[in-house]
Amino acid sequence: MVKMTLIARVTDGLPLAEGLDDGRDLPDSDMYKQQVKSLFKNLSRGHNEASRMSVETGPYVFHYIIEGRVCYLTMCDRSYPKKLAFQYLEDLKNEFERVNGPNIETAARPYAFIKFDTFIQKTKKLYQDTRTQRNIAKLNDELYEVHQIMTRNVQEVLGVGEKLDQVSEMSSRLTSESRIYADKAKDLNRQALIRKWAPVAIVFGVVFLLFWVKNKLW
Repeated sequence: MVKMTLIARVTDGLPLAEGLDDGRDLPDSDMYKQQVKSLFKNLSRGHNEASRMSVETGPYVFHYIIEGRVCYLTMCDRSYPKKLAFQYLEDLKNEFERVNGPNIETAARPYAFIKFDTFIQKTKKLYQDTRTQRNIAKLNDELYEVHQIMTRNVQEVLGVGEKLDQVSEMSSRLTSESRIYADKAKDLNRQALIRKWAPVAIVFGVVFLLFWVKNKLW
């Protein structure tokens, strides 16, 4: 059964639409929504390995597709057929692009296309019962294959994002520190040169001064 549906822009993680009644009767719904936000955040930072993926979380699975810089995500029971989940997302994608395509990039506020919930709810009802003739036909459709779509664990996926962030932060910190060390090295070299040549300069200065005074007196 489809439990939750969200649509977000990949470039910045901005949520564009969602199923308004999703998760109301779902235990720990806030936790799963937070995981979705983290997934979108990772995707916006370029931490996506595939345009289609399934991510296991507890008794559920997140399925998502990325198309035209938009991520279409749904959370279903583990027992719900993967094939139907992705066909459900394909239906959402096709309609969302048809209706809102030209305005996706310019959307500036969260849930700018919240009215799309009407289509989400209507389409979700079509996919809820896997035993209907329509859905059985979709399951038997050999032209639509999902076997090659990768399945991973949510902690693994989110953990990779966190590790990449840590590596990025460490790299930035090392770059900053190396600049500081380079500046300090330049200062030390400058001071070493001053210590080396200052006595020579003083001697030459004294000799020059004595020579000048001698010429003045004579």
